[in-house]
Amino acid sequence: MSLTDVIEGTRKAVDADPHNAAVSFSVANTLKPGTKTEVHVQVRDHSFTVDEPPALGGTDQAANPVEYALAALGSCQVVTYQFWAAKRGIPLDSVKVTVDGDLDLHGFFGFSFNTRPGFGDVRISVELEGPASRERYEDLKREVDEHCPVLDLFRNETPVSTKLT
Repeated sequence: MSLTDVIEGTRKAVDADPHNAAVSFSVANTLKPGTKTEVHVQVRDHSFTVDEPPALGGTDQAANPVEYALAALGSCQVVTYQFWAAKRGIPLDSVKVTVDGDLDLHGFFGFSFNTRPGFGDVRISVELEGPASRERYEDLKREVDEHCPVLDLFRNETPVSTKLT
């Protein structure tokens, strides 16, 4: 099935019932020895490991949470470029997205209460290849920046609630 088929099928389902546009995701995270975490994507039954490098008390057996956050942003960008290129009829041969982020550990460790525990700066570099004009790829970039769900998480405050059980 092509991406344009997916887009059109989703449009028809949402037009028929707007509730079809609402989707939920759920992951369960379980601490293992050290700083290792086993993550289970509950609805689709996928699992992966998260760990820290030795300098942060881990065994370096997997990427750490902030690396996964950058990976989530980069991979969402790749997918969103593909979808919007298909939607706009823009030929796209390849997409490569590199995401870099700077984090000051003063915030994470509580060494300074004036420093955020999260990223202070995130930079996205996108390489697109294909026969379309630079202008069409610039238009595509604007569409992706407007519609990428994980980029939205990075750019905008999202309500989060925590319940201790």
